[in-house]
Amino acid sequence: MEPHHKETKGLGMPWEAQYGYAQALKIDDTVWLAGQVGHDAHGAIVGPDMTAQMRQAYANIAQVLAHFGLGMADVVDETLYVLDNDAAFAARQLLGREVYPDPLQVPSTMIGVARLNVPEFLVEIKVVAKQGRAAAAQ
Repeated sequence: MEPHHKETKGLGMPWEAQYGYAQALKIDDTVWLAGQVGHDAHGAIVGPDMTAQMRQAYANIAQVLAHFGLGMADVVDETLYVLDNDAAFAARQLLGREVYPDPLQVPSTMIGVARLNVPEFLVEIKVVAKQGRAAAAQ
């Protein structure tokens, strides 16, 4: 049996080492991302509203996927953990067409939670992407 190719990626945030995790793990042609939140490159929270934080979380997802030569069209599954389902539904409806070439092709689950790791975070998005998915969808 051939060994699997395994690679991890971080964003250089201090909590990666403190908590002990990778932002993403790629094995062969599949990438699993840890939940991404609305923080900028310095770890500062972006905006107090759901849309701003969700937009930044998607930007962070795109940045990590790009490291592996993938894009949002390669996403095969997403899960959103949100503090306010109504606000998140409206934000996802708005942003879905901005971030995905065809949002109707991405299985998505939204789960309401009481709190995320940092109280100011309103949304956390976890995705799985697969190399070749974008080409297969065309």
